[in-house]
Amino acid sequence: MQQISDYELELMKVIWNNDGSALYAEIVSALSVKGMNWTKNTIITLLSRLIDKGLLKTNKIGHRNRYTAIISADEYQTSQTEHFLHKVYEGNAKGLVSTLIQKDLLSAADYEDLMEHWQNLQRKSNAE
Repeated sequence: MQQISDYELELMKVIWNNDGSALYAEIVSALSVKGMNWTKNTIITLLSRLIDKGLLKTNKIGHRNRYTAIISADEYQTSQTEHFLHKVYEGNAKGLVSTLIQKDLLSAADYEDLMEHWQNLQRKSNAE
């Protein structure tokens, strides 16, 4: 999956938060609520780039365009996490988790939630 800029990611978040599809006016409105009053040209350029990168598709509805995400937020997050893990930690997930714990970026409650999640996955795997 191609890398996207922070601005492109903001547009994708708006679309994902709108059930994966949004009209231009809905995008502008959501950006405005976030305090991002971008020009029409900026938004159209960024949307076009996302289409070119294969992350969005567009459908004409009369004179308006509906922008629809081709990938979900979860798929994007997974791809970016894997990319980061390989780029920064050479695929060593233990190194990443260790850093999160050492720098207090992973709370005790987060750790407990992860342990419970891990145990549930193991139970599922054993049951199959």
